[in-house]
Amino acid sequence: MSGGRIWIDVEDLFTYAQTGQRVSGIQRLAFEIYQELVAITGENVRFLRHLAPPSLTEIAWQEVRATFARMDRPAAAAGRGKAAPTSTDAGLRGRLRRLAFRFPSAVQIPLMRGLRAQRDAAQGFGEAALAAMRLAVQRLRQRVAYRAAASTPGADVLGEIAPGDLFLVLGSPWYPFYEQRLAAVRARGARVGVLVYDLIPVMRPEWCHASLVRTFRNWMRDCLPLADLVFAISRSSARDAAAFAAAEGFSLAAPVQALLIGTGFSSPPHPGARRTDLPEPGSYVLFVSTIEPRKNHVLLFRVWRELLADLPRERIPILVFAGRVGWMSGDFIQQLDNADWLDGMIRHVDSPTDTELAALYEGALFTVFPSLHEGWGLPVTESLAHGKPCLVARTTSLPEAGGTLARYFDPDNLHDAVAAVRTLVEDRAGLAAWEAEIRARFRPTPWRQTAQALLDAFGKIPYAA
Repeated sequence: MSGGRIWIDVEDLFTYAQTGQRVSGIQRLAFEIYQELVAITGENVRFLRHLAPPSLTEIAWQEVRATFARMDRPAAAAGRGKAAPTSTDAGLRGRLRRLAFRFPSAVQIPLMRGLRAQRDAAQGFGEAALAAMRLAVQRLRQRVAYRAAASTPGADVLGEIAPGDLFLVLGSPWYPFYEQRLAAVRARGARVGVLVYDLIPVMRPEWCHASLVRTFRNWMRDCLPLADLVFAISRSSARDAAAFAAAEGFSLAAPVQALLIGTGFSSPPHPGARRTDLPEPGSYVLFVSTIEPRKNHVLLFRVWRELLADLPRERIPILVFAGRVGWMSGDFIQQLDNADWLDGMIRHVDSPTDTELAALYEGALFTVFPSLHEGWGLPVTESLAHGKPCLVARTTSLPEAGGTLARYFDPDNLHDAVAAVRTLVEDRAGLAAWEAEIRARFRPTPWRQTAQALLDAFGKIPYAA
């Protein structure tokens, strides 16, 4: 592509920053593309936030980068599991717990339930207070920025968008009336590109809140028809997007194009002491993911329980869940608590920093990714980039991410999963040979290639009259 300017909507990045959470996969992936587009085209790339629909206001790349950096800072997070600080028997709660076991079950069970509720409530109130403070700060910054933009002559840059320009939606801006903004951009003669990550809210709504399902369906139905090109982060997601358009009865301007997704992330390591709850290198198997039903953590809980029933404990590696606790996961966390995290054989490293995550990958025997549905599979390519064998669910986009260097199992079949994990646990020589093969053969995909492929795709279609 050559010629016009590239306008990128980044409002969703700032909206997500208001939650006080660390960046998710969507923000990371989109940010890598932003960086590469700036590197390729320089000042030709312009970043946009929203005023009232359909108005747009420009924001400096430096502020986009600074906002991402703030979200990517280390978070003060405790792990879970028998060896984690939240599970120690210290203080009053520990003494009450020991006392509870002296009572009959009629007293013991409700008392233990009360202690767990007390712990969860204290943690929840603390997290809520911290999130509320962060949200207040972010909203104050937003109000200041919006007032400054509104008082600046020519703040609405919609009128600057011209024929030959490109308007990109690469994040998750699932806002009401967004189609008005796209229609206004198209009326200025610019072409529109939309990146689709997955169609999970409409294909598997049981894994999402009802409000997200409605918002997502309406956004996709109203906005995809206005795109000159729809991209997807995998061939699997491209097929799902095309199927959604057909089912909803609208046509796309061109076939959905799958982008080749880059490997790893470019965030610099954060200084600071290593957390004490990280396991010893070589002692564990790693699963990197937010804890939520779709990711299928419960399958690995059952796998490790089977292994403990069949093999000596000292031969079984610890299972490490690395990631924050997401939505609809309360029952699963309760099950882990009830089982005492399999007496410490399962541990949770909550919200690891990029530096800690890299250390976790490097120290793992192998990784496992049993997710039931993915748009791509970043933890799979991250594992391979670190030279680590990865056992992967044979579903949706994951075989695309893992290619011939990953090994696969049926995520709906407990026996298949147990057999796959047990083989690696018992055959350390075979595991070492697999790791050597990955280190010799894996070639990472540069994010520059992803960004360039996006631009090249627009260069192959004609401008609208």
